[in-house]
Amino acid sequence: MKVKLGELTKIRTGKLDANAASDDGTYPFFTCSKEPLRISTYSYDCECVLVAGNGDLNVKYYNGKFDAYQRTYIVESNGDGRLHLPYLYHFMTRYIQELRKLSIGGVIKYIKLGNLTDAEISLPDIKEQKTACKKLEKIKNIIDKKESQLFYLDNLIKARFVEMFDDNFGEIVELGNVCDVRDGTHDSPKYHNAGYPLVTSKNICDGKIDFSTCNLIQKEDYVKINKRSKVDVGDVLMPMIGTVGNPIIVNTDKEFAIKNVALIKFKDDSVILNTFIKTLLESDYFGRAVLSKTKGGTQKFISLGDIRKLEFNLPPIELQHRFATFVAQIDKSKFAAKQ
Repeated sequence: MKVKLGELTKIRTGKLDANAASDDGTYPFFTCSKEPLRISTYSYDCECVLVAGNGDLNVKYYNGKFDAYQRTYIVESNGDGRLHLPYLYHFMTRYIQELRKLSIGGVIKYIKLGNLTDAEISLPDIKEQKTACKKLEKIKNIIDKKESQLFYLDNLIKARFVEMFDDNFGEIVELGNVCDVRDGTHDSPKYHNAGYPLVTSKNICDGKIDFSTCNLIQKEDYVKINKRSKVDVGDVLMPMIGTVGNPIIVNTDKEFAIKNVALIKFKDDSVILNTFIKTLLESDYFGRAVLSKTKGGTQKFISLGDIRKLEFNLPPIELQHRFATFVAQIDKSKFAAKQ
């Protein structure tokens, strides 16, 4: 049996601005970010599922005292005893993909209350819901262990990067002088039910492009955008709006266009490797030099100019190749850990 969420829950939103956070606060402060901030006071004390209403749509479960940003939806049981909140949380972690498709707006996408109240959820009895949650928790524990392995391997790459390249030798260069640094379109082409994927910051996650969440554009717009920002295999892409940073190396020849995403291209005889640049953009140094300059309120962004002006010591190409070989070995271990 499927039931609309609005028949099982009561939904409200937080009341605070994002700048109400306090670094040394006692209580969690839920905004649209994946990780909660802290705050010194609380307005709510309940068991609930929290859904980010704009930007980086995501879902959290919490039971206790907290406060919330004005675009965060607080979803509670209506008290009729038919819904187990952890069951709803597990449902929403999957349904969030549908919400991303339903989101509207320009640069900052958002969902409406009706997108939540009209969502249909399969509703077995409470006992079955709790049994399902126990099974899902076991699966989650397995996934968490795998993610810990991947986190460890990622840190090995970062540690090796510092070990090999932290001696400050080599000529100081700007990224824009050794690579072709540009970005995608800033326009908003019309979307269609079929066509070419338009990749934005929100479609780059977990080290890859999620084409299933991309809006589609017509060939005319695709060709127009790619006249200045065609993406090729081996290029580096990096989100510039919302969840900034998190670069990837393109490993697909699928045809697509980009919007508000940094594009870093390399020549065949380049003095720099994409593996080196990707890791540089993931480093603490990049965080201090560029990400600390992010602008905007709830929706952060970095400028193309700041990326182009990033200064670093250019290491010998032979040393970069040694590092790339090490990364390739770690990537094999990461692939095995994901199985």
